[in-house]
Amino acid sequence: MQLSLWDGGPSVAQDAVVLYGAPFSVYVRIARLALEEKGVPYDLEPVDIFAEEGPPPGYLARHPFGRIPAFQHGTFQLYEAAAIARYVDEAFDGPALQPEAPPARARMNQIIGILDSYAYRTLVWDIYVAKRESGEEPSTETLARGKTCLTALQDLKGEQPWLAGEQLSLADLHAAPIMVYALMTPEGQTLLEDHSSLAAWWHVLARRDSLARTRFPAEDGHDH
Repeated sequence: MQLSLWDGGPSVAQDAVVLYGAPFSVYVRIARLALEEKGVPYDLEPVDIFAEEGPPPGYLARHPFGRIPAFQHGTFQLYEAAAIARYVDEAFDGPALQPEAPPARARMNQIIGILDSYAYRTLVWDIYVAKRESGEEPSTETLARGKTCLTALQDLKGEQPWLAGEQLSLADLHAAPIMVYALMTPEGQTLLEDHSSLAAWWHVLARRDSLARTRFPAEDGHDH
């Protein structure tokens, strides 16, 4: 089923685009957000790596580590969400999602690295998933790590409207799915409220059509 409904104009290449993964995945949503923001029509092919029988037969040919997402554009195959998002930005027409100036692009990549290395585990697994699956309250150490993550993002953002500068970039799209899960907990909401500049950024980002079109199943019934 084709999921992107936004008419952003013709792409550079007209070959079919397929994204393999699950709608609940942070990293699948990162890739989907890039596709949506560029206005690229795509199919989402369901892959549940947590199924009892494991990934579908043949999927390891697309992703030898058995993770999601994987991506195909015509005959070109790719995996790793950050690589997919950068490819989508560079291969298709539409608004640029990476700054041109080297310092701003380096800042974007730094923020993506922070999100992958520190924020994803803390905000998604240690706060959201732990609370949902076991009802555990986040530890003081976990909340301190979460605060460090948001403080770092806010400090790097500075007075700019977006994380890496004056325009929306892949850094914002990388952060968005992580923030969504965190904000489905009272602890995540409190952490964001304590970072006023980041909260203002989120207020704008959360209302983009791309986020509405890629909602996590778990978002139903949650107001964040």
